[in-house]
Amino acid sequence: MIRIAIVDDHAIVRAGLRQFLAEQVDMTVVAEAANGREALDIVRQEIADIVLMDLSMPDQSGVDALAAIKARQPDLPVLILSGFPEEHYATTLLRQGASGYLNKECDPEEIVKAIRTVVRGRKFVSPALAQILADGVTGDADKPLHGELSQREFQIFCKIAAGAAVSKIADELHLSVKTVSTYRTRVLEKMGMKSNADLTYYAIKNGLID
Repeated sequence: MIRIAIVDDHAIVRAGLRQFLAEQVDMTVVAEAANGREALDIVRQEIADIVLMDLSMPDQSGVDALAAIKARQPDLPVLILSGFPEEHYATTLLRQGASGYLNKECDPEEIVKAIRTVVRGRKFVSPALAQILADGVTGDADKPLHGELSQREFQIFCKIAAGAAVSKIADELHLSVKTVSTYRTRVLEKMGMKSNADLTYYAIKNGLID
C-alpha cells in the first residue's frame, strides 16, 4: 500500500484528492497538511511513502518546503501538483529534488500514474514536460532566465520577487544578511536585471508568484 501525504492550503482540493486516491486499491492517504511547516511535521514522523504537494502555500512556499523535505529525507519522493504551467517551474524543481511535476489541470489518472512511478524511485515526466525537456536539448534560445539560477538562488529570487526584505530572508533561511545580499546581486546579474522591482515584474509575468 502506497502511503500518501497531501500538502495543499485549500481544504476542498485536499478532500477531492483524498476521495479520488481512496478509490485506488494500492493507495491510502495517511496525512494532510495546509502549509510547508505542517508538511515537515509529517515528514519527521516518517509515515508517508510520498508527498503530493502544491507550490503556493501560506507561511512557507512549496519551493522552501521542497528544500527542507529533501534536506530531512533525501530519498522521500515529492510530487509537485501545481496550478502553474510546466514551463514556469518544472525543470527548475526537478533539479532541486522534486520527483515529478504535474499541472492541476491534468487528467486525474495521470496523478495516479505519477505516484506509482515516483515511489519506484523514478522521475515522472508528463508529455508536456517531456516536450519542454526535448526542446532544451536542441538549444537554449527559449530557456527562461530563471532557469540559469541555482537552487539557493532560485529560492531567494522567489522570496525577493514576492516582496520579502533581505533581513527577513536571512532569518528564514538561517543565513547572514551579507550572504543573502550576495545571492541577490548574483541573481540580478544572471538575469540581467537592475532592481527588485524588475524581479517582481518578471516573476508575475511568468506566473512564478501570485
